[in-house]
Amino acid sequence: MTDHKEPQNSPDTAAESPVTTRRGVRSFVLRQGRMTEGQKKAFERSWPKYGLTREDGMIDPREVFGRDNMLNLEIGFGMGRSLAEMAEAAPEQDFIGVEVHQPGVGALLKEIEERGLENVRIYSIDANDVIDLCLPDACLDRVMVFFPDPWHKKKHHKRRLIQHEFVQRVRHKLRVGGILHLATDWENYAEHMLEVMNESEGFANTQESGGYSPRPEDRPITKFEKRGETLGHGVWDLLFYRTN
Repeated sequence: MTDHKEPQNSPDTAAESPVTTRRGVRSFVLRQGRMTEGQKKAFERSWPKYGLTREDGMIDPREVFGRDNMLNLEIGFGMGRSLAEMAEAAPEQDFIGVEVHQPGVGALLKEIEERGLENVRIYSIDANDVIDLCLPDACLDRVMVFFPDPWHKKKHHKRRLIQHEFVQRVRHKLRVGGILHLATDWENYAEHMLEVMNESEGFANTQESGGYSPRPEDRPITKFEKRGETLGHGVWDLLFYRTN
């Protein structure tokens, strides 16, 4: 697969910055969706203010947000509506969203503008690069990965984002006591996630019973999730906290 370029100054001009610097198996495939006019205009207006890049290097969240508040990271925010809802409902918290698909970035920037949000920043690169190159250790209070690609064929399971190595790298970015919140509507992936987390050093389940968690009230229900529920599909939440 060739490297796809990451637009920075406008949605149509590619900068000399690949979407990922990591080699090997990827957990995502870049779909060639185009931004709507509204998304493109929101990108042009607001990316300079809300966008973060790999070239910024290791950030100081207090400088980025101008305050020292609870800091959340959402990996793979899709079209951004849930992230915008969470940020609007918790103005006293700060949120960093990561998404490689440009229409989703444009859609979230549009939501940010319409809701007048000041507590959101966005990376449009591989989450692995954000974790390894952009975030200092122990800076995050919560990491959220909601409905990642389940890669449901067995031969593709190695592409799943939630693996031991990834979880350990996330752990170092969480403060002790910080939460890793995973959610999926794919039962086989839920079982895989639970197995990975149970075996992950430095994490403990928030549920004393050791199983899945009820959906926390602050995780918005997506349209996709509502549709799934009406079709009888399950949704599984896992909340683990960093112990050391």
